[in-house]
Amino acid sequence: MAEAGAVESASASGWLAELELGFALRRDRTALVHRRHSGPLLVQRPFHPEGEVCHVYLIHPPGGVVGGDRLDIRIAAAPGSHALVTTPAAGKFYRSAVREARQTVDIELNRACFEWLPQETIFYRDAHVRTLTRVRVDDASRFIAWEVGCYGLTARDEPFSSGRVLQGFEIWNGQQPLLHDHLRLDGADDMMKARWGLAGLPVLGTLLAYPMKKEDVAVLRELDALNSDGALIGLTLVDGVLVCRCVAAHADAVKRRFVALWQQLRPRLMGRAASAPRIWAT
Repeated sequence: MAEAGAVESASASGWLAELELGFALRRDRTALVHRRHSGPLLVQRPFHPEGEVCHVYLIHPPGGVVGGDRLDIRIAAAPGSHALVTTPAAGKFYRSAVREARQTVDIELNRACFEWLPQETIFYRDAHVRTLTRVRVDDASRFIAWEVGCYGLTARDEPFSSGRVLQGFEIWNGQQPLLHDHLRLDGADDMMKARWGLAGLPVLGTLLAYPMKKEDVAVLRELDALNSDGALIGLTLVDGVLVCRCVAAHADAVKRRFVALWQQLRPRLMGRAASAPRIWAT
């Protein structure tokens, strides 16, 4: 793996990478009917391990993002389609002097089911990053997503003591905003260690699901799998959107909880048992 400094020098002017994906129902299963990319951002051949649902692995060949890079992802799902998008490995945002790295994800659902389940993202010390994920749904759409951020490299004793990460996640139904979730994490700020912030835990995960009801949230709160490993987790309902936050010392602790929630959510929301992508087992 290239070190951060080497990657940054190779991309002094910054890379612009764009990816467009379109999913539609063809006969008895969902197909990837539109695929366009420019720059280092692409997907592997689609899989159909559970029949109708289309599984796609999103790949960023450089292996990491540096200051000045920009990744733009646009996904559309047509009526009756069901797609699951994940990544084969953790994403990485390397250190940069001041220049900001940016990633935007726009997902538009039209009476479709969609799952946005990337593996964790690692933010190196001194990284300057801005990300935004925006999802547009309608009353007939079903949506599950998670994003897991690791701030610093705990295994190397390199905490996220400097740098800045601005993260946003928005869900809209037509012109109606259902959720606007914006977070600013400054490595030098008290919130990294304060009890009202991350409490000194370097991993923060957010899981979202739509549409949900109060009784659904009550059932999820009783899951035994949520209460172990010393992680902190909370679930709430905001305008029909389930919002789950989890902070922990390690990404695996957050991911275990999120997978347990997903295994319960998928049958309730989408009428289909959870079928984990094969890449998660490698």
